[in-house]
Amino acid sequence: MKRTLLSLLMAFALLLTACGGRSPETSSSENEPSVSEEVSSQENEKEEATSSSEKEETSSESSPEPVESQQPGQLSIAAPKGPTSMGMAQLMNNYAEGGLYHFTLVGSPDELVSGIVQGEYDIAAVPVNLAANLYQKTEGNIKLAAINTLGVLYVVEAGDTVHEVADLKDRTIYATGKGSTPEYVLNYILQENGLTPGEDVTIEYKTEHAELSSLLAAGKADLALLPQPYVASAMTGNPDLRVALDMTEEWDKTEQGQLTMGCLIVQSKLAEESPELLDNFLREYRDSVNFIKDAENLDIAAQIIEHFNILKADIAKQALPQCSLTFVRGDKMKEMTEGFLQVLHGFDPKSIGGEMPDDNFYYGITQS
Repeated sequence: MKRTLLSLLMAFALLLTACGGRSPETSSSENEPSVSEEVSSQENEKEEATSSSEKEETSSESSPEPVESQQPGQLSIAAPKGPTSMGMAQLMNNYAEGGLYHFTLVGSPDELVSGIVQGEYDIAAVPVNLAANLYQKTEGNIKLAAINTLGVLYVVEAGDTVHEVADLKDRTIYATGKGSTPEYVLNYILQENGLTPGEDVTIEYKTEHAELSSLLAAGKADLALLPQPYVASAMTGNPDLRVALDMTEEWDKTEQGQLTMGCLIVQSKLAEESPELLDNFLREYRDSVNFIKDAENLDIAAQIIEHFNILKADIAKQALPQCSLTFVRGDKMKEMTEGFLQVLHGFDPKSIGGEMPDDNFYYGITQS
């Protein structure tokens, strides 16, 4: 990293808010070994154990204690466990030995809202419609920096009765994401196919993806809407499960543009006062996404994802090809996002905070 960039970072250190004392898992760039160092450390331990006369077993894994507080001068970055944090896993690994960033992973996007509003997180990965809501709620204090996830929703069935949306009539489907993108996408697709949510189709919502995935794996639910990688997790635990509907394909049939589900948002203050710092992060994030989604890196990507307790490596290997990781910024980002938000606004204005965001919502676009 250039000395000028580090100097700029330190100059703005007092402007960045610490996020200590929070319960979610955190990973700092201090004291946590990278995947490559962890493997090397394990090999050294085994050699020492072999040469020693003692018969003590060495640990097959390093288990560093998480750092609970942000270090001075670090950017605070937060994401829910899932495709968005999978995409930044290589970036987290690159800074495991020390550097610019402090990462926080949580169970669901709802857990990030307070920290974003209060300015505790400089950068966060959230659903696109939540980004629009937060823009209105904070009166423009956050900006959309990039799209990082396209469609990842699937209807999973224990059986072979659902082959089209019409087959959901008079059925009960379990889902997650009430009040966010999964609910709006499901309801929109149902209505586009002549079905009324709550009347023709009963929808039972669970709080977290992992909870619903476990119910499917245990055979306690037979029909559910889930995103990857939780689809792969459920199917690993229950061989009777099958993907019944790809909701991205069903969305495409409505001819309403691309299904843009996840994004990166930033504090407007950071974007306006430290654009070079932010642009550098976005380049590194882009490189991380490209590394993680590259099929040639599947094995090591899965190991890195497990290293940061995002997902088990075997599940990650199955899910990654279907996680729709991407990186889009600038004018293309605005075009894709506006199309998606317009559909949600027409369906329910409250789903995006009541009104369409203006151009100030979009970071890095060409000004008209």
